[in-house]
Amino acid sequence: MKKIAISLTFLSLIFASCSSSDDDIVTPPVSGSGEITGDITASKTYIKGTYTISGTVRVKKDVTLTFEAGSVITADATNGPDALLVEKDGKLIVAGTAAEPVVFTEKSKTPGSWGGIIIFGDAPIVSGKTADGTPITTATSEDGTNIVYGGSNATHSSGSLKYVRVEYAGKKILDGNSEMNGFSFYAVGSGTVLENLVAYKGADDGFEFYGGTVSGKNLVSYGNTDDSFDWQDGWQGQSNTNWYAYQTGAGNFGMEIEAKSVNNAFFPKVSNITLRRAVGTTTEAAGSVEYDAIQFKKEGNGEYSNIVISGYTTTNAVAVRIQESTTNTNQVAGGKIKILNAKIEDAATTLTGTGATGFTITFPEGNFTTSTTATGAALTPGAWAIVDGVNLLEKL
Repeated sequence: MKKIAISLTFLSLIFASCSSSDDDIVTPPVSGSGEITGDITASKTYIKGTYTISGTVRVKKDVTLTFEAGSVITADATNGPDALLVEKDGKLIVAGTAAEPVVFTEKSKTPGSWGGIIIFGDAPIVSGKTADGTPITTATSEDGTNIVYGGSNATHSSGSLKYVRVEYAGKKILDGNSEMNGFSFYAVGSGTVLENLVAYKGADDGFEFYGGTVSGKNLVSYGNTDDSFDWQDGWQGQSNTNWYAYQTGAGNFGMEIEAKSVNNAFFPKVSNITLRRAVGTTTEAAGSVEYDAIQFKKEGNGEYSNIVISGYTTTNAVAVRIQESTTNTNQVAGGKIKILNAKIEDAATTLTGTGATGFTITFPEGNFTTSTTATGAALTPGAWAIVDGVNLLEKL
C-alpha cells in the first residue's frame, strides 16, 4: 500500500508541473469566417467574425440563429438574390453593442442589392375585410417569397435584435415589383426586442411593419429611397420611441401610415420622432407626389408625440397629409389620429387633404398640437451609427 501511495503522489506532482507550464501558453483570439447559405435547421451561433451570405437563408421553426457582437455579414448581388429570413417560430438573436454593432451589408455598396432582414411572427394582423365586413386576418407576403402570415399570439417572440445595421437592401426581385426593405416585420409579436437598429441606403423602405404588435426603440432610417418608416395590416406596436429619419438623394414619405382600409379600434403609438429631408432630395420616381413628412391613408391612424419635422419644402409638400375623406371621417374626426407637440421647423404646410376631394380636416380639440420646444428623437452616438466614417446622427 505504501508503494502505491508513493506512486500516486509522484504522478500528481508530474501533472501539477504540466498544468503550471500550460499557464504560459497564450491562446490567440478566435474569429469566425465562412459562408452562410440555405436553411438553418439546427440552432447555431456565429462568433464574432466576417461572413458572407449567399441566397435566401431561412431560419426554420424552433431554430435559433445567433450572431455575436462585432460580426460583419456581406451579401453579393452578383450571386443572385440574398436575404436573411426568419420563418414563424424561428428566432434571430443579434447581440450587437454600441461599440461593436452587427453589420449586414453588400459588397458593391449599391442600394437595392439584397433583401435585408425579414422576420415572420405569429401576432395578429388585419389585412382587409370581406364583402360582409368580416376582418381578414391573414395575407401573403409582398417580398416575393409568398409566405402566408398573420397569427393569434400578440406576445409572440421572434428573438432579439440589438445594435444591428442593414445596408444597401431593398432589392426588387422576381417580376420587379415584389420588394424587400431594410427590415421587414411580418406579424411580429411584442415579445420580440428591436433596439438600436439602422437601415442605411436601401432602395425601398427603411423599416416596414406588416401588422403585428412589436415595438421598435432607437431606430434610424438613413438615405432610403422609398419611405423611411412604413406600415400596414393593422400594426399596433405600443412602445415605440426615438425614431429618426434622414432623407437624402431620393426619398418619399418620412412615415407612410395605412391600415388596409379597416377602421380599427386600436392604433400604434410612437414618441420622440425626428423627420428630416435634406435640401435637393427628390422623390423615388419622377413626377411622384410622395414627398410629405407624414401621410395617413386607408384608415391609417395612431398617436405620435414630441415630433420635429424639417426640410419638407417641395412645392405642395406638407408636414401631415390626410389622403382621403374616409380616413378623415373615421380616423381624424373619430379621434384616432393624434399629433402631439409637433415642431415644424420650416415652411411646410401643417396639414391638408388631397386637395381634389375638397374635404375639410378638423381635429378634435387637443388631438393636433404644435410646439416650439419639441426635441424629437434622442439617440446616443457610437459605432453603431457610423458608416464609412460618417456619423449618421450628425443632422439629428
